[in-house]
Amino acid sequence: MAPPAQAAKMTAPILHGYWRSSAAYRVRIALNLKGIAYPQISHDLRTGSQAEAGYRAIAPIGLVPALEVDGQALTQSLAILEWLDERYPEPALLPDCAYARAQVRAMAAMVACDVHPLNNLRVLKALKEDFGVSEEAVQAWVGRWIGQGFAALETMARGHGNAFCFGNTPTLADCCLTPQIYNARRFAVNLAPPTLIAIDTHCAGIAAFVQAAPERQPDAGPAA
Repeated sequence: MAPPAQAAKMTAPILHGYWRSSAAYRVRIALNLKGIAYPQISHDLRTGSQAEAGYRAIAPIGLVPALEVDGQALTQSLAILEWLDERYPEPALLPDCAYARAQVRAMAAMVACDVHPLNNLRVLKALKEDFGVSEEAVQAWVGRWIGQGFAALETMARGHGNAFCFGNTPTLADCCLTPQIYNARRFAVNLAPPTLIAIDTHCAGIAAFVQAAPERQPDAGPAA
């Protein structure tokens, strides 16, 4: 782990993202919590600009986010979050205890691996365009997977959380939860889990989360 003084010598990381990408939203929250300034390069997911050859040279899978740091490119939001926590250790986004770290990683992965991939733009587009699924059925699809994931996450947060998903400080799990709740509201999913809603409400009062919100990004477009 690099000491803070060494980390401070690094050039500002460049975040490749899109204002309404939940995965990029996670990284913005973490960067803000760490107090790291970052210029942003936007790739409009609606027009497919993330699939262009220039960006694929940075992120071969053609998805956002990617983080460019000192000539190196990092991809996959969870990997970026872990790297940020190792490179900029304060404030820590993972607890000290190995068991606690595993719990936080599990909660973050539940959102990033089990819930979000099933309701991101390319999957919903494929459902509509390749399989002829109606808008009503797509809404039901989104609600099904968010509902199942949130029910499980509610149980974990109730057992381990307090003001946040785990304990009294923000972790990787909170970086993932807030964007997914944003998505749930966007798709008019009925949000029932009280612990998760309370955590999101608490995070909504923290500047790092507020400043990461999609509508506050330089490339933000219409809400529709």
